[in-house]
Amino acid sequence: MSRLTDLIADLKAKDPKLGADLDKEFKVLSSRLPFGLNFERHSPEAVELPLRPIRKGDKVRILAPRGSVEKGDQRLWQVKAIQKKKKIAGLESIGGGSSDKQTASLDDLVVVAEFRDTIFPGLVSTGKEERANGKPFHTVINGENYHALKALTFSHRGMVDVIYIDPPYNSGAKDWKYNNNYVEKEDLYRHSKWLAMMERRLLVAKELLKPEESVLIVTIDEKEYLRLGLLLEQTFPEARIQMTSSQINPAAVARAGAFGRSDEYIYFVKFGTSSPKRIELNREWVSAKGRTHNVVVRWDLLRRSGKKGSSRKDSPGCFYPIYIDPTGPRVAKIGEALPPNVSEPEGIDGAVAVLPIRKDDSEGRWQWTPATLASRLKEGRVRISGSLDKGFTVSILKPGEYKKILDGEVDV
Repeated sequence: MSRLTDLIADLKAKDPKLGADLDKEFKVLSSRLPFGLNFERHSPEAVELPLRPIRKGDKVRILAPRGSVEKGDQRLWQVKAIQKKKKIAGLESIGGGSSDKQTASLDDLVVVAEFRDTIFPGLVSTGKEERANGKPFHTVINGENYHALKALTFSHRGMVDVIYIDPPYNSGAKDWKYNNNYVEKEDLYRHSKWLAMMERRLLVAKELLKPEESVLIVTIDEKEYLRLGLLLEQTFPEARIQMTSSQINPAAVARAGAFGRSDEYIYFVKFGTSSPKRIELNREWVSAKGRTHNVVVRWDLLRRSGKKGSSRKDSPGCFYPIYIDPTGPRVAKIGEALPPNVSEPEGIDGAVAVLPIRKDDSEGRWQWTPATLASRLKEGRVRISGSLDKGFTVSILKPGEYKKILDGEVDV
């Protein structure tokens, strides 16, 4: 559009009347176009209402067999008739044609409401725990979050100080609770559908927050943070929005063919006079180097864990005995890798031979070769714990943990 503006300006200089006429028509056209973040506001979500009695005309799903962990039939059916004595419902598939019919037990059905259907949410108390007079109390609402938020608009409209939401990150994972059947990695509309889901909830949150002083906090990762930022700007034009990053895993989560992820993003949507306040931390939170956490080293097992690459056959050179002097306990000697088909090491007087045997009694492997273990033993990166009665465990400091010591992050 900026290019068209420049061209119209050039035309005005050459032909003022034609340029003015085009400028007028352009402004009419541009006023009709939606600028900013555009997406289709679908209504694909549906919520199950397990406590609702089955009635004729209801939309229902057929539940999976009891005790099954598989997802049940996700098709929607309409109840055409009910035989109350037999507790059986006659069903017809919605969108499947009149020939797609069947019967099902009422106990195997659950009422389903789509987002285009009207729902009048209500709250039912299921229990409470009393505290001493004057102590603050909390209310936990267990339900679909859109309808829970909608119910709160009847009692808390414009009264909420803080809303914190941690929405699905739209990664395409199978465990997304918001009907992830239609938001898959291959779905061309997956971003649009996610945005539609988010907008519905943000608009209700807007009704609840105090306009004079409140804050909305949203956490997200890199899958949708750009679109979420634009959506927040469009939904809350009166707010001041700031995005920060938060470290969630210093070791980073490995990803094939990509950088590891160690952080996620936090959007702060500030209304009215709300602003961050400084909190003074006491000395136990601050080290000599000004860090705001206490650094400790993590000891790992020398025996390799997991299923991949952890057996003796995966690395025969890492199946060797470590001789432990129980009086320490300490490493008395590091043996050589045992030949194939040999599982019993030679004995040494006054020492106990430890092999990388897994919990299922199968032959595993050490993470380090004998030479590597010997060199790192000299660096103090090997720890022996246990006893003759309970058995001995060999623990190690991996390179990242050892670096914390070399960098002076921890006291040895």
